[in-house]
Amino acid sequence: MDNIPSVNLKDFLSDDPSKKKRFVNAIGKAYEDIGFVALKGHFLDDVLVERLYAEIKNFFSLPIETKQKYEIPGIGGQRGYVSFGKESAKGKKEGDLKEFWHFGQYVENNDKLKIEYPDNVIVEELPEFNKVGKEAYRMLEKTAKYVLRALALHLGLEETYFDDYIYNGNSILRPIHYPPITEEPKEAVRAAAHGDINLITLLMGAQGKGLQVQNHKGEWIDAIAQPDELMINVGDMLSRHSNNKLKSTIHRVVNPPKEFWGTSRYSIPFFMHPISDMKLNVLNSCIDENNPKQFEDITAGEFLNERLIELGLIKK
Repeated sequence: MDNIPSVNLKDFLSDDPSKKKRFVNAIGKAYEDIGFVALKGHFLDDVLVERLYAEIKNFFSLPIETKQKYEIPGIGGQRGYVSFGKESAKGKKEGDLKEFWHFGQYVENNDKLKIEYPDNVIVEELPEFNKVGKEAYRMLEKTAKYVLRALALHLGLEETYFDDYIYNGNSILRPIHYPPITEEPKEAVRAAAHGDINLITLLMGAQGKGLQVQNHKGEWIDAIAQPDELMINVGDMLSRHSNNKLKSTIHRVVNPPKEFWGTSRYSIPFFMHPISDMKLNVLNSCIDENNPKQFEDITAGEFLNERLIELGLIKK
């Protein structure tokens, strides 16, 4: 496959069973073939998107001394600010050419998880920043819920199979700033080739060139969304749970041509995580003679911790 399929969530949400089935088949096939889709019909409206971009641009333009106030030690970068070059892809020594912020879950009705998750970090200089971030978090989480319902049906599960696992899940909204490039990078790129850790990722800001996806032939193809689309991909947790039936595809953000080095790039992925107790054991429905079980049993929390160590965000 050499292009990213496009689907419309409104088909899944419609009262027309044939439209709903077509959506399930289309997204299921896309995730088996390439691991990415472009999604229209999501719950983010244009006004909220504009407000969010305005707030994150305001934050990243703050003085570095101000931003570093919000870099919280000891939590593996799970909330607040992570400064430029701190994160690297699995197996890569060079830090990515980016800085980012993390909004995390707003826990409801669960004191145990309130203790388990770090608190969200409040930016004192920008009174709307946290409010707008929470609104966007909730709309992306709602969108992700229905995408996972469609995938549950594709996998032969109950439609609401994932609902309890993602309610109060350890999901992250990550506004990223790729600053202008001021000198020839030796080995570093804006985001080195990697797979995502989580169940699914919903990406805002893939409208221009930069994001590339590796297809099954090993070729890199551009993943460019339309202005009203989110780019959504399978993460390693869902790939593992489905015995690699749904593909977690390697992707990267390449450096722009030299004439565009002086420009910033912003993107905003939402990493949909389940609660830590979710068992990622391979689904029985995804095991047969031709596809024996490929992965050991593990919980989502154990898997996340392993990967954060590999990324350099948690020290052993």
